[in-house]
Amino acid sequence: MSKRDYYEVLGVSKTASDDEIKKAFRRKAIELHPDKEGGDEAKFKEVNEAYEVLKDPSKRQRYDQFGHAGVGGSGGGSYGGNPFAGYGGSGQDFHFDFGDLGLGDIFGNFFGGDSRRSSRNARGRDVETSIDLSFEQAVFGTEVELNLNLEDSCSHCKGTTAEPGHDLKTCETCKGQGQVITAMRTVFGNIQQQTVCPECKGRGKIPEKLCTVCHGKGTEKRSQSITLKVPSGIDDGATIRLREHGEAIANGPKGDLYVHVRVRAHKHFTREGDLILSSQHIDMISATLGTEIDVETVDGKVRMKVPAGTQSGTDFKLSGHGVKHPRGDTRGAHIVTIIVDTPTKLSKKQQELLKEFSANEKRSIFGH
Repeated sequence: MSKRDYYEVLGVSKTASDDEIKKAFRRKAIELHPDKEGGDEAKFKEVNEAYEVLKDPSKRQRYDQFGHAGVGGSGGGSYGGNPFAGYGGSGQDFHFDFGDLGLGDIFGNFFGGDSRRSSRNARGRDVETSIDLSFEQAVFGTEVELNLNLEDSCSHCKGTTAEPGHDLKTCETCKGQGQVITAMRTVFGNIQQQTVCPECKGRGKIPEKLCTVCHGKGTEKRSQSITLKVPSGIDDGATIRLREHGEAIANGPKGDLYVHVRVRAHKHFTREGDLILSSQHIDMISATLGTEIDVETVDGKVRMKVPAGTQSGTDFKLSGHGVKHPRGDTRGAHIVTIIVDTPTKLSKKQQELLKEFSANEKRSIFGH
């Protein structure tokens, strides 16, 4: 489904002032807010997306020039805290196939929304680490070798806590329930309290004979090497979660491994959603007469035509040289902003020529 025109979404003209756009947004936001009776969440998000673009002068200029493609196709969604927040709404998670690592989830903010965390006492400890990527690695994706020293399942008993050849038996203390009830005498009378069995640690079973290597712990420290497949288009501040690649626990699943991504700044490029932005300086004569220039992109140098009469601050779009969309195979654009350099030191001859040019311009205007 194609996106609606942002001016149409807010109900304003393309010549609307900043104040008119702000008032239109507030009116629409109050009308459509999901918490209000008769509100519409989908339209509310659409209005918010339109306002995020039109309130920003540079984004509005690119939108007026290139349409939705000029603002990264995401309507100004942030790629800062949440790695792919501009696609699908706030807090939505995107899933990538990490092949031999199993399933991994990409999150901008992983500290909420996972119901499995309520049972963390039956899982191994979650582990966090971080990686540094170059700008190009983030754009195209890469593989990173992670070397970690983690609690892993005991190689001798395979995490069962029992010596091989011996079984687990029902805990006599809790009768296999994993919990015991204790009574406390208080000023209010006797109070019963249910707690985790201290003998079997809540498992309901204990080994007939403890493992002679881990001594019943079920785990041991071990160095591990993990090949992490980083997807193309990931951004600074993203977090990759690898399920069950954290630390192990006896008779239970491993915790998760969270890998925080940091992308180093590039000396020429900046990024905005799926757009890559850069600037290119040209001299006044080239801007006046037109020229062709070589523009540096993440794909190498690209020849770009600058038409005669180009003004300083004009944006040009190189389609397909931006960042890959999180959900699809297409890439955004590379936006090149032309900066026209005005000469500061002129020879006497150059000054005379410019004065002559200026005089001729004035004569042509007034018809003399």
